[in-house]
Amino acid sequence: MQDREIDEPAEAEQIKDEVDGTASDALKLYLRDIHKTKLLTAEQEKELAGKIDLGDMAARDRMITSNLRLVVKIAKRYINRGLPFLDLIAEGNLGLIKAVEHFDVSKGFRFSTYGSWWIRQSVERSLMNQAHTIRLPVHVAEEIGRMKRKSGIFRKQMNREPTLEEVADAMEVELTHVRHLMTVTRKIFSLDQPMGERGDFFLMDTIEETSALSASDRIEGVEAYELVSGFMESFTESEKKVLTLRFGLNDHEPQTLDSIGLSFGVTRERIRQIEANSLRKLRRLLQEQDCEEPASAADDGIRSASPSACCTHPPRPALP
Repeated sequence: MQDREIDEPAEAEQIKDEVDGTASDALKLYLRDIHKTKLLTAEQEKELAGKIDLGDMAARDRMITSNLRLVVKIAKRYINRGLPFLDLIAEGNLGLIKAVEHFDVSKGFRFSTYGSWWIRQSVERSLMNQAHTIRLPVHVAEEIGRMKRKSGIFRKQMNREPTLEEVADAMEVELTHVRHLMTVTRKIFSLDQPMGERGDFFLMDTIEETSALSASDRIEGVEAYELVSGFMESFTESEKKVLTLRFGLNDHEPQTLDSIGLSFGVTRERIRQIEANSLRKLRRLLQEQDCEEPASAADDGIRSASPSACCTHPPRPALP
């Protein structure tokens, strides 16, 4: 799906409460600059991809600049994860460049479907390497970001700071939920406080690295699933339905081969054959698309039906 047009002034206004003043000004300038380049049509993507395969650097540059707004849209999801927003954009741009270099238009997919995976991977890996030692679960970080946005809107409308009750009303959540988010936020920021007589180190420097599941680890399968779902569009209806029911995609509960066979009116063995053939086709498509890393993550990705599924769904059956 082609990414929507980004309204440069509105986009900068929406997130200015989540970045510092200097970054907000720089962001406005950046959005104004990238807004000058129009998004590409499907035919234009095909034409540019063909030229890129022949080594046309001008075509490569145009493909990159025409998709910079896609990077901004994706980078917004990672605000308040430990890196400044402009740094998130810069890391996403590196992923965009890799996506342009690997894109194969002959597979029939729009660039935004393929490029989004590379952009997200670049941002997430940067967060793993550079962000705080203690990382928030994805849903908590998103809720903190939503709390800040609602608070910012209230400040603009009422010219004062909102109470916790008013924030809870704006978010349509319980007051205890807002209090929990405020507590988590205070704990995170306290890690950045300078320590020692000369303030030459931070509290977070004294915390030992652990093997706890990071935010990017939690969402890796979800991001892979979004890429996999694009490939599944070329499957037959029976193949898509079997995979959907077998692995609990799209909010379905995972089902056994026997139960799926009953709904189809065929034997358990026939469902197993459809499942095996569908998975072989999926892996082949991933390999042909020249995305080895998405292929390695496909088994996790196909098990995730929504951003919350990676933490709440029961274990899926192992892929053959």
